[in-house]
Amino acid sequence: MHPADQSPLGKSSEYSGVYTPSLLYPMPRQPIWEGLGLKPEQLPFKGADVWNSYEVSWLTPSGKPEVAAVEFIFPLTATARIVESKSFKLYLNSLNQTVFSDRSEVLRTLESDLSVAAQTPVMVRILDMHRLQLQGIARLPGECLDDLDVRIDTYEYNPELLQLASGGGQRRETLNSNLLKSNCPVTGQPDWASIMISYAGPTIDRASLLRYLVSFRQHGDFHEQCVERIFLDLQKLLGVDCELSVYARYLRRGGLDINPWRSTQAGMPDNLRLARQ
Repeated sequence: MHPADQSPLGKSSEYSGVYTPSLLYPMPRQPIWEGLGLKPEQLPFKGADVWNSYEVSWLTPSGKPEVAAVEFIFPLTATARIVESKSFKLYLNSLNQTVFSDRSEVLRTLESDLSVAAQTPVMVRILDMHRLQLQGIARLPGECLDDLDVRIDTYEYNPELLQLASGGGQRRETLNSNLLKSNCPVTGQPDWASIMISYAGPTIDRASLLRYLVSFRQHGDFHEQCVERIFLDLQKLLGVDCELSVYARYLRRGGLDINPWRSTQAGMPDNLRLARQ
């Protein structure tokens, strides 16, 4: 049984406009990490999941609606939990007809509810429409792999496709692709993403990397686990002493986009809004 099978995902749901924090459905990360052969207390990566919501609204004391975009950062800890995305959407919709005294109360409510659900402090930032417009559209750093003249015939996840470049030596580089697609493991719906890979170590054969990324096309997994698989496969190829970061920017669904970051390095990536987001 998948951890999300008991969640609202893939089921008919009623939408409530009345504040209901119990709608949040948390799932432990531990069983998923164990499925990847990882021990939660000895993770080979640092990281966080950056979520952006563009459908957040509430009522002021005068009854006037406000709308905003909201950034949520869920850090990785050994006991942390994931909040299932549909339950997150239902929870955010429950703010729609709820009166808050001001924006600060909305911020405190979101931080408190999500931190309780995730069992780790969740950072929240609210952007009004003016600040959102000022952010503009960005692009992922690095060289894009998508124009490589590569023959591809594998669309089922296959880490054996990855290869090092012959005679490539050591290299530090950043590569990206817009061709990552996976499928929701519960509903089977497609999840589209752009991905950035930064590393320092033996040179990766670029054609093999693109074939490998495309092999996720029929793979069923949540966004976070796809990124963790990619990180682990690349670390195995490059060696455990390599410097490696994997950052996926998934397209929005139901007003939410999810952007997992896994890295050997501390810190956080920029929350870039790409053209497809």
